[in-house]
Amino acid sequence: MKSMLNPSRREFAAVLTSATAALATANLRAANKGSRIPVGLELYSVRDELAKDPTGTLERVAQMGYDCVEFFSPYHSWTTDHAKEVREQLDKLKLHCYSTHNSHEVFSGDGLTKAIELNKILGSRYIVMASAGKTETADQWKKIAETLNQANKQMASEGLHAGYHNHAAEWKPVDGQKPLEIIAANTDKSVMLQLDVGTCLETGNDPVAWIERNPGRIKSLHLKEWSPEGGYKVLFGEGKAPWKKIFAAAEKKGGVEYYLIEQEGSRFPEFETAERCLVAYKDLRGNKKS
Repeated sequence: MKSMLNPSRREFAAVLTSATAALATANLRAANKGSRIPVGLELYSVRDELAKDPTGTLERVAQMGYDCVEFFSPYHSWTTDHAKEVREQLDKLKLHCYSTHNSHEVFSGDGLTKAIELNKILGSRYIVMASAGKTETADQWKKIAETLNQANKQMASEGLHAGYHNHAAEWKPVDGQKPLEIIAANTDKSVMLQLDVGTCLETGNDPVAWIERNPGRIKSLHLKEWSPEGGYKVLFGEGKAPWKKIFAAAEKKGGVEYYLIEQEGSRFPEFETAERCLVAYKDLRGNKKS
């Protein structure tokens, strides 16, 4: 057995990568204390514009005043060269990418290897499972949790962590348990629980209570609005979400590192929707540093 006093190059590189990523995350948290928490845009909100003009879309998002973006599953088809081009543009625009959304198939084998490679290029910290696929029993949800754990171990050696993003299905009991509670109880504490506020509200659940029950694990939130009359089409601040209470819980208990505005559509075009939501967010927070 190799002595840890004389590690191999690969072992040393893995430790160094993990330590560097941990320091970067710690620096982000420290920077957020007493200062403004980054607010970004989940690019699904401008998916049609992104498909037509990816470069122009990132430019418009940066011009609006967003700090970061979250790419969704089509990014996984990129080549590493293209990912480097995107990273170069992000750097020029002073945009960050802290996480990406991915299908469940990406969390093993070659798909995971490629996701890690692309996310390292983009500067991401979290590779988020955005859908568990067809999952109907409590045991199947536990298998999803184990998939996240195994992927998280592989990611951790590269300075990344896994995340899970809820939709409405995760709030609806299966075999007497809510799938999201199964995920939380059966995954390592370093697996991020990315809270989608809108679906939490739509299913009659309390986002503040959920954050407080999972301290340190709600490292990002999708600030999706919802109302009984307008569904997910209402803009940020027009619906039912108790945003001030949500922000207080996220910042005091949740361990939030960044926020992401997400809009599935509205009465306005995509760019106007994204801009209106950011203005409403800043107005609600009083343009102060938190």
